[in-house]
Parts: sequence; C-alpha cells; structure tokens
Amino acid sequence: MRPRGGPDPSSVRIPGPWSHHAVSANGIRLHVAECGEGPLVVLLHGFPEFWWSWRHQLTHLAAHGYRTVAVDLRGYGDSDKPPRGYDLWTLAGDVAGLIRSLGEPRARVVGHDWGGLVAWTLTALHPRLVASLTVMGAPHPLALRSSVVRDVRGQGRATVSYALGFQLPRWPERSLRAHDGARVERILRGWAGSEWAATDDFATAVARCRAAIQVPGVVHSAMEYYRWALRSQVRVEGRRFAAAVARPPEVPVLQIHGADDPCLLVRTAAASQRWAGERHTLEVLPATGHFPHQERPRVVNGLLTAFLRS
Repeated sequence: MRPRGGPDPSSVRIPGPWSHHAVSANGIRLHVAECGEGPLVVLLHGFPEFWWSWRHQLTHLAAHGYRTVAVDLRGYGDSDKPPRGYDLWTLAGDVAGLIRSLGEPRARVVGHDWGGLVAWTLTALHPRLVASLTVMGAPHPLALRSSVVRDVRGQGRATVSYALGFQLPRWPERSLRAHDGARVERILRGWAGSEWAATDDFATAVARCRAAIQVPGVVHSAMEYYRWALRSQVRVEGRRFAAAVARPPEVPVLQIHGADDPCLLVRTAAASQRWAGERHTLEVLPATGHFPHQERPRVVNGLLTAFLRS
C-alpha cells in the first residue's frame, strides 16, 4: 500500500549540527545525517522512529572524535521505500553496503529495536565490516525467537500484544496514519519509562515521530518488517536465517536495556548471552523503558563512549 499525500520525505532532514546527504547502498538510496570526523560509528534506529532519535548520540560521539552517521533504514524517512526487502538478510546488506559506500573498511555499529536486530544480523553475516557491536532494546534474534515460544506468559504475551496486530493487511497502516499519527504517540508513551514520558523532550520526540510516520510509504514499510519476522518462522528461509546468525560475534558486544521495557523484557535480553560471544556486557538501566538512548542520553553516552574507547 502506497498512500498518496503526506509530508515530503525531505521534511525529515531536520537542521542541526550535522549534514544530510544520500548514499547508494545495496541497490537503494539511503538518507543519512552525519557529524564529526574519526573512526566510523553507524547508528540504526527502530520503530516507530527515524534517524533523529539518535540526536543525542550524534553530537556526543562527534565531540569525542568519531565520524558518526545516523541512517534512515530502508522504508523510513527520506530513504527509498521499495516494495520488498524488509527481511533481516536484506536490511543487513543495506548497512554493509552503506559502510562500504562511506569509504570505510569497518564501523562501530549501534542499533536500537529493529536497528539492533539488523546490527546483530550484520555482525553475523558481514563480520569483517564490524569493529564492535552495541544494541539497545534489542535481544539477539535467536534469543527473541526462543523466548516468544518458551516464555509464553512473559515475552510471548508482550510480543503478541503489539506485533500480532501488525500482521493484518491495510488496517495497521491506516491506524498509524490516522489523526496525524496519534497512535504513534500511544505507542511511544506505552513503551517509554514514566520519567521520560513526563518531559518536554518526550513531547518533542512524539511530534517528530508523528510527522515522520506520515511520510508516504513509511507505515507500509514499517509493517513489512514485522510481517517478514512472523512469516519467516514457518518458512525455509527462517531456518536458514537462524543457522546463519547463530555464530557468536568475535568483536566486543555491549547490550543496554531498560529495566522497565514492556515489549522486550530484560530476561529476553539476558538470554542473548548464549549468542553474544566471549566479550559481552549487559547493562540494565533502572527506571528506563524501551528507548534508553532517548530516555537516559547522558548515561547511555557515557557507557557508549567508554565502550568504544576500550
């Protein structure tokens, strides 16, 4: 479904101490916001966000000597929105192509939510391109898959509460765009920690995300991420994917997770250790929901800087 009308995709190119440009990668055009010079750090956002959710990390990491790039993932913001390619295989290929197109041999990769799942996948499928891995609010894909089945009353119930409805045709797209994206605000408020949800910064984030979700094609693309995730579980490609990402990374891995995350539980994040390699650290932030990088930017920036320097 490709709805007509809505904001121009370029409206997500919010001015700031960063530059905007397009990069060709894996056969599509990706929009990025870039700040700073030095070793490359690539930031991958989640749902229902876009590149701007990394505003705090973009400037902080640039000030600490990194070339920091936040990308609109395939289907989001001002990036291309092709009719297919919303599987983790292809999404990881997008980021691999992005790193190469930016002229760097490797990158320190940071991902949140779906961006975190893409980052785990990239590290498994393209290990030579990843110097370190940081994930926030994103268990390993196999930890999540296992927990949905084995922890039915916990992770299973949490996942069904939102992801099952996204499988329906057309209705999720309509509901997310209706009333200027009002449902996006309900999602953000329901997943965020109560402290951040009471701030002006949260109100600003809500306004930005409500506007970005109405860019034509975004809602359909965002739902295709969830639809592939469910469909793949009963197809051969799902078994192939599970085998491909089972190899633990050889690079350092930092997981940052909110103690109050209602959709991806702490115990699911902790189960990632089985697939996270020998240099794995899990940091659980108290009084924090699903968006640690936005809810606790100072804490997250400190953890991230120390990890990258180590």
